[in-house]
Amino acid sequence: MRGATILILALASLPALAACSREARNLGPSLPQTAPTGNADPRIAAYQANLYQVAQGGRYFSWYGCSGCHDDGAPGAANLPDGQWRHGGGFAEVYQAIARHRPGRDYERTIPIEQLWQLTAYVRDLPRHFPEKRRRTSLDQKGEPQGSRWSGPL
Repeated sequence: MRGATILILALASLPALAACSREARNLGPSLPQTAPTGNADPRIAAYQANLYQVAQGGRYFSWYGCSGCHDDGAPGAANLPDGQWRHGGGFAEVYQAIARHRPGRDYERTIPIEQLWQLTAYVRDLPRHFPEKRRRTSLDQKGEPQGSRWSGPL
């Protein structure tokens, strides 16, 4: 009887464990140390398909002040939510566009690599966010440091 109870408990917990896979937080030596090697880089799925990583990218988007220039009303290529990518919409192209920001800012030297991965996942996810969701996220982050008020990671 005891073995059957253990088996039932084990089977009952499987759906709960599987449900959390899209929000998995893998902290450790598997964090990226380099830029994506291309749009087929196997590490991309760990960021683009992970809600936690996308959400972290959204926080950094606000913290680094990106939303000051790249919002719904921005002209041309600065309007990231419209999904029109000037330099290609693949993960590697968007990563490079952020890392070697145009015009003239080299975020590759000031933003840690993992945060660049998270920012890239968020920016690529922006076209799927409705304006209401972006406004709600912005309101949720009002109390957090943004743009010039944030001095970076401690």
